[in-house]
Amino acid sequence: MGKPDTRSIDREISKTTRKLEAVRRGETWPLNSSERRTVIGALAGGSYRVLRGKSAARQENRLESLSEQAITRLTAELTALHTERQRIVREHATAKAAKKSSSWW
Repeated sequence: MGKPDTRSIDREISKTTRKLEAVRRGETWPLNSSERRTVIGALAGGSYRVLRGKSAARQENRLESLSEQAITRLTAELTALHTERQRIVREHATAKAAKKSSSWW
């Protein structure tokens, strides 16, 4: 028995890590559609208020909380992927040990 096949899950882990770093930098491409709609709404509302000479603090708070929510979501996805990878490796090791102990040689 060779190594466990974790290439696909490793790819997903690296993709999610890139998304997490992008959200921390303030990029919007890793956001899902509802998060993007919220960002666009907050930006439009904030720019309108600034244009009228008023404070856009509420919209800034919405953008900050949205960023935190996206980071939390991506961190949870990353944790789940790491857990799944560990399960695959553990199952492979158990199967390998069972095969090794079943032989008489």
